[in-house]
Amino acid sequence: MDSGKPLKLYFIHYLAAGHMIPLCDIATLFASRGHHVTIITTPSNAQIIHKSLPSNHNLRLHTVQFPSQEVGLPDGIENLSATVDLNNLAKVYQATTLLRSPIEHFVEHNPPDCIVADFLFPWVEDLANKLGIPRLAFNGFSLFAICAINSVTPHSIDASGSLVISGLPHPITINTTPPKELREFLDSMLETELKSFGLIVNNFVELDGEEYVHHYEKTTGHKAWHLGPASLILRTAEEQAKRGQESVLSVHECLSWLNSKRSNSVLYICFGSLCHFPDSQLYEMACGIEASGHEFIWVVPEKKGKDDESEEEKEKWLPKGFEERNGKKGMIIRGWAPQVLILDHPAVGAFLTHCGWNSTVEAVSAGVPMITWPVHGEQFYNEKLITRVRGIGVEVGAEEWRNIGFGEIEKVVSRDRIENAVKRLMDGGDEAQKIRRRAHEFGKKAREAVQEGGSSHNNLTALINDLKRLRDYKLLY
Repeated sequence: MDSGKPLKLYFIHYLAAGHMIPLCDIATLFASRGHHVTIITTPSNAQIIHKSLPSNHNLRLHTVQFPSQEVGLPDGIENLSATVDLNNLAKVYQATTLLRSPIEHFVEHNPPDCIVADFLFPWVEDLANKLGIPRLAFNGFSLFAICAINSVTPHSIDASGSLVISGLPHPITINTTPPKELREFLDSMLETELKSFGLIVNNFVELDGEEYVHHYEKTTGHKAWHLGPASLILRTAEEQAKRGQESVLSVHECLSWLNSKRSNSVLYICFGSLCHFPDSQLYEMACGIEASGHEFIWVVPEKKGKDDESEEEKEKWLPKGFEERNGKKGMIIRGWAPQVLILDHPAVGAFLTHCGWNSTVEAVSAGVPMITWPVHGEQFYNEKLITRVRGIGVEVGAEEWRNIGFGEIEKVVSRDRIENAVKRLMDGGDEAQKIRRRAHEFGKKAREAVQEGGSSHNNLTALINDLKRLRDYKLLY
């Protein structure tokens, strides 16, 4: 058979920035090796993806109509990240189920050699089986988090209400527990994921650890390929700034501000596209940041600080005079920020993060230590990988594990905890220096992993060869 013939691959991303961005990055990796890649998406998401894709004739988008009218959504809202309204969130979720029919129609009439699909589309397993082609699963988690999720049992919760996970290469204790609904949902999705040909991981082996690769394969009998960090795909500054969405701030304005700051002097604060704190928590955050005395870039939801926001409304989430007092010291970005560019800047000394995996691996790739504040999903597991297993961050002490990243909260993280965590990492003590050195080392390992001869580069080569063998074997018979 002609093993040099390019593969034909379809990528199906879930409709949320945290899933869409890395999977499209990974699609670009396959296209860069000369394979014919099609990303299946919806019109509004296609506009976002197209702006950040590098020019490559092997990479194209195929759009299926988003069922806005059927679910009662206004035109243009085609992504979970575009809404913080619980009602609209449910409508976007409903719409994702209606995409099955048009996607299946396209794939069946134009079958590929392989489908790479988000694990939140479990029906792709049936489609791949019907066509007799392999399905690769993607969930956007670290392999460490998947191992931890798989190790949780009803007996993992101790008398104090903590989650004690045994059976992993490292003993893990979390001072809170995942909501029952979340645990059951993830268990169901991961069970279907195990039926796939294998799992694609947006990480590099050195960060998850060989011990977790072996643990995963031994306990599940499933194969995982580490291909990341996907954010390290070479791009121009403009392409990086438009990754995910177009930044509300010009690249020049952001970098000019950072260029005026000393090395490691700026705290970057961002909680991703699906975490929106109530005013009471934002107020405590502002007080803690200001009390720490450090310079900062703080990304807040777009609605905060609109021109029509009254002083009375603003003072619900910002202390009076906060912006005036911190005009030269801090920058508030309202909306989407060019995160990869910011983290890569030498002025950034730490990242206060929700531990979403995209943000985590982007910080690691830049060699930036983290202050961890998990909120929902698998973020509490990621926190333990960062702080306890790899020692590249410190914990704020968040204790509320939520189903979703917005709405009212029961346990507000106090300004004192925030101030102490920031100072612990930014004040330059012995502990901070050790953490910073380890973060820098992992940043170097991340860059080496994606270069020729690196672990992720070699994994991609091995996966491509496996898929070619499957295709050629099928053609023989």
